[in-house]
Amino acid sequence: MKNNRLLFCLPLLFSATVVAETHHYQLEQVLVMSRHNLRAPLANNGSVLAQSTPKAWPQWDTPGGLLTTKGGVLEVYMGHYFNAWLKQAGVLPAEGCPAKESVYVYANSLQRTVATAQFFTSGAFPGCDITVHHQDKMGEMDPTFNPIITDTSEAFNQQALSAMNAALASQKLDASYKQLAEIIDYPHSTACTQDKQCDLTAEPSKMSAVAGKEPGVSGPLKVGNSLVDAFMLQYYEGFPIKEVAWGKVTTPQQWQQLAKLKDGYQDSLFTSPVVAQNVAKPLLTYINSVLIGERKSDSPKLTLLVGHDSNIASLLSAMKFKPYHLPNQYEKTPIGGKLVFQRWHDTKDNRDLLKIEYVYQSTEQLRGATPLTLQNPPQRVTLALEGCPIDKQGFCAWSDFEKTMKTML
Repeated sequence: MKNNRLLFCLPLLFSATVVAETHHYQLEQVLVMSRHNLRAPLANNGSVLAQSTPKAWPQWDTPGGLLTTKGGVLEVYMGHYFNAWLKQAGVLPAEGCPAKESVYVYANSLQRTVATAQFFTSGAFPGCDITVHHQDKMGEMDPTFNPIITDTSEAFNQQALSAMNAALASQKLDASYKQLAEIIDYPHSTACTQDKQCDLTAEPSKMSAVAGKEPGVSGPLKVGNSLVDAFMLQYYEGFPIKEVAWGKVTTPQQWQQLAKLKDGYQDSLFTSPVVAQNVAKPLLTYINSVLIGERKSDSPKLTLLVGHDSNIASLLSAMKFKPYHLPNQYEKTPIGGKLVFQRWHDTKDNRDLLKIEYVYQSTEQLRGATPLTLQNPPQRVTLALEGCPIDKQGFCAWSDFEKTMKTML
């Protein structure tokens, strides 16, 4: 516990130094790319979850895939924090509602993404009339957020499959599968007793890269991802520990081992450069238009985009972010986590600068539904792009960012 306190204190000490050295920097524009907040498991009890274990799964009040009530509360808290931070930075007015054109909110057209955007705006701008933009037809993926393969050529298909399989081969997942099989009592599952699939590592995971569809996988990796996802969501939702994975996951080391299956799934499907550059292009194009293309005096000061972990994973790879570590989290792209692109102006040297941070709730902030304030902030980690070297405060030259984006597009 003492170590956690130390971790929370360090950013505050560091930020005091940064403020002293960057007092002539003015935050002018922010674009937030957010993953939706806490949802019920996508896989339902009649599917892979039920077939993989003889145990009974705990019941959720929320239908599969939808944002939970707690997910809404967590996002309101994140909105509260962003409101305080952006007011402190002078991006938002100290009192009252922001000017209508200064905030633009755009979500993928699924319930969990639109609801996340609505709860964030409720927390950030209570009582203000902020529209959440999305496609009229709910339940269908918006092309901007839909991480589907668009290249129809056979050559791309072969390249993509080769890259995805190479990414999977680089993962060391046998220990994670073994731990998972023990937790779910796999030898007594329907998959084993009826379908004779009794070893999670015996069959290979089979990749697919079909034009017009998301990158996909069948076999152990898909099963493992679904099960670990369900366990993590139980933990975040606040199920009693004896019900989370039936009380079989109790240490950070166990969670870290299981999380490798989720990371392996995401890395194999969405982060090989050939796949990421293809599936992330619509979102990358949109972000470029907001940060670089528009640059008008009436451009939004805050843009919030709400999508999925697949959006963030493919974007991180397509934009060539350097490797990063998120303290106090098991996931690479946590529930409710946000990539925060910031355009700062250096008034002393009359130049624009870029800073990118991953802002997210720790596993304990999620489980404990911890209110977020400037004194008790979410986790913030500075990220770096290849081609846009950062200084010790985490800033890189905006001109380098523009060149980097041009190369990507």
